[in-house]
Amino acid sequence: MKLLSLSTSLFYLAIGLFSPAPHAQNQTQQTLKTGEQVYNHACVACHSTGVASAPKLGDKKAWAPLIAEGQDVLTAHAWVGVRAMPAQGGAPDLSMVEFARGVAWMASQSGGDWRAPDADMMKRIGHETKARLSIEIKAKQELLNKIDPN
Repeated sequence: MKLLSLSTSLFYLAIGLFSPAPHAQNQTQQTLKTGEQVYNHACVACHSTGVASAPKLGDKKAWAPLIAEGQDVLTAHAWVGVRAMPAQGGAPDLSMVEFARGVAWMASQSGGDWRAPDADMMKRIGHETKARLSIEIKAKQELLNKIDPN
């Protein structure tokens, strides 16, 4: 019974990540951070120094394979957490739009021709994020199922 309860909790946690909080619904474009502001707020610590192999801002060679993944894929994977990077870049206070702006700004400073995401791009990012989370939740559920209940 605990496994069912935990898997249900994981499901609702994943769904909750894509339901805007009441305060987020009232945000206007003016109150959202720009990509550069997001970088200075959350990304600079790792992406200015290369901590844990984070690609440094402006390093076109390091960013090239990431940029090649596409704006929706790279942003979604970064939002969920990838390699040594924690989910949401370790900044849970950022909205997905702000986070996406930060990724786009870093890519544009590092050889990519990316712009701040529009509504269509945000839909694509959301779709990819849900797909990535579904894979991770399934993998975690499989680990849960391997736990010996005794």
